[in-house]
Amino acid sequence: MRTRTFPPTGRPLGAVGLGCSALSPWMYARPDLDDTEAAALLHTAVDRGVTCLDTAGVYGEGHNESLIGRALSARRHEVFLATKAGFVVDDLAAMTLHRDGRPAQLRAAVEASLRRLRTDAVDLCYLHRIDPDVPLEDSWGALAALVRQGKIGHLGLSDVRVRDAERAHRIHPVAAVQSELSLWARQSMPIVRWCARNGAVFAPYAPLGRGFLTGTITPHTDFAPGDVRARHPRFTRRARAANERILTVLRTVAARHAATPAQIALAWTLAQGPHVIPVPSTTRLRHLHDNIAAAALDLTAQDLADLGGAPAAVEDAC
Repeated sequence: MRTRTFPPTGRPLGAVGLGCSALSPWMYARPDLDDTEAAALLHTAVDRGVTCLDTAGVYGEGHNESLIGRALSARRHEVFLATKAGFVVDDLAAMTLHRDGRPAQLRAAVEASLRRLRTDAVDLCYLHRIDPDVPLEDSWGALAALVRQGKIGHLGLSDVRVRDAERAHRIHPVAAVQSELSLWARQSMPIVRWCARNGAVFAPYAPLGRGFLTGTITPHTDFAPGDVRARHPRFTRRARAANERILTVLRTVAARHAATPAQIALAWTLAQGPHVIPVPSTTRLRHLHDNIAAAALDLTAQDLADLGGAPAAVEDAC
């Protein structure tokens, strides 16, 4: 797979990473997925050049990190591990959680992540969300102290505004920002440009529009119990029908490249800058191989113009 550079170190990383959340009971999990199949997918990903693995302490309330730790402990040197701290699960079944950016909580969360991941240090730790009840300086300062202790390599922010990134960057370098970015969620472009100016990676989550941009979800698709898309305003039947217009554009461009809509959607995120490393989630090997192949696609100026002209996503009341 093609590589991209992690600016703070110059380390080459696979251009397409892997969001690991779907491998655990969390948000979009497959009820029939077991740890053996999930571990096999992780190994295949690393074999194919996927080096950026994205997880978090709250994914499956620790299950996701434990899965990665067990599966890849012997291959730790081959992967760039990114995790997150700053959320606490209240009820896993109901998928309710709250923000907690207190320094003591962040320190405890990182220590727990290291134990589950079976590593002495993670390459990157994101502040999962800014806690409005805790000054950012306190949360960011606590994580920066863990960098100095050698337990975290670099720090990142998740779902922040430019002014938040600048505020944190004055205290300790922001090495990466993670926010939703896809052809139907383009609101993160200001922070994408901020990352480019400041030598940080931008790691889009949900680059496939939470599955919609694959073209496999129709207005008549039923979601499994517990799938959060059943409550998402872009996934009502009426919204899905309206958002088919976006897929029409994707399919037109995909036909030019003998590619899938999902591959074009990923190629679009990659085209937003050499510092962009998307982390799509998947539980299926065939989808993993398709996602990796997207890194080899070169979109033309006409392709980008056509995709840029795709309509904005429609939302509906759930």
